[in-house]
Amino acid sequence: MLTLIKNGEVYAPASRGQTSLLLVDGKIGQIGRIDQEAAEALGLELQVIDAEGCLVTPGLIDPHEHLLGGSGEKGFSTQSPEISFSEIVKAGITTVVGCLGVDTTMKTLPGLLAKVKGLCEQGLTARMWTGGYNIPPTTLTGTVRNDILFIAEVIGCGEVAVSDERSTEPDPRELARVVNDAHVGGMLSGKAGVTHFHVGEGERRLQCLREITDRTRFQVSPEWLYATHVQRNEELALEAIELARQGVMLDFDVVERDLAKWLNFYCEHQGPPDRLTVSSDASESSPGTLLDQLRSCVLEHGFALEGILPYFTANTANVLQLRSKGSLEPGKDGDLLVLEPETLELVEVIARGKRMISNGELQVSEAFLQDSERSIELHGQKN
Repeated sequence: MLTLIKNGEVYAPASRGQTSLLLVDGKIGQIGRIDQEAAEALGLELQVIDAEGCLVTPGLIDPHEHLLGGSGEKGFSTQSPEISFSEIVKAGITTVVGCLGVDTTMKTLPGLLAKVKGLCEQGLTARMWTGGYNIPPTTLTGTVRNDILFIAEVIGCGEVAVSDERSTEPDPRELARVVNDAHVGGMLSGKAGVTHFHVGEGERRLQCLREITDRTRFQVSPEWLYATHVQRNEELALEAIELARQGVMLDFDVVERDLAKWLNFYCEHQGPPDRLTVSSDASESSPGTLLDQLRSCVLEHGFALEGILPYFTANTANVLQLRSKGSLEPGKDGDLLVLEPETLELVEVIARGKRMISNGELQVSEAFLQDSERSIELHGQKN
């Protein structure tokens, strides 16, 4: 199977100018001048996508989605449903990482693993964090290390809550033990093995992360930590930037739709450009907010596409050690977007070489709908 995406303005995520890409069996085979007639002469099925006048970028990587939905914190009736396959595709997300949060009782790790496997079956790349807010972590096999070692989809531990009323406020020694267990599991399995932290609004902010990276007390490297929601206020963001300079990876969520404000803040305070990612934190909010906020940054706030794409692609692939993701290079997975240049609307979404959106139209749907009589249509009431 060959797919030729020709004559687009390619951002890999660095600008490559107008060029073409050839996908071979779901992988990027070649970038540059490609002889279409020679490809057709091979006698293999060849799809041709004319991207002239359009932008071509890597598919987005979302490192933090509540794929099973949120349990709600105002009673059982406020639980939200699972994130659907088509919602993720329509957000331009080709790789997603699922997590649990405060609720590891009704939203379960076996359920999350099944959801992740289902998304992979339909052509996306999906992974997951083991655990949740609580310490000691809820796991599938009994330990964080074993989950990472023996369950292919598990890449690390999280989201562990700190500085939050819903956190178990673990002792630093206990927390360091979990971080070390995740790191060793990653080291032995060739995975990221990082611990993903939910940072709340508590006054202690990131004190616990500073404590466990104190080399006079613990053997925890800052590179093993990945903290999200760190843009809640300026004091927290400044503290997070200082930790990023030491090696901690940071993540801004887009729930409040103010990403441009915080990216400006991060840049103005010399935050390391390679230590930041962006996530949707989708549960009540939509995965589509991720792409919406990318558009807003470029179209409304003047960010260069080349400058902010790594926060949504390459940086995320690096921290998660998803080596075949995040950039358009020969040998990497054929995950890419074709975008209208004026609006950044999706023209094509290709995941592992499969066209999920073609000419702006969704080409896929949830597999269970093929044998179902159900009609499912939900619309949120929040403006």
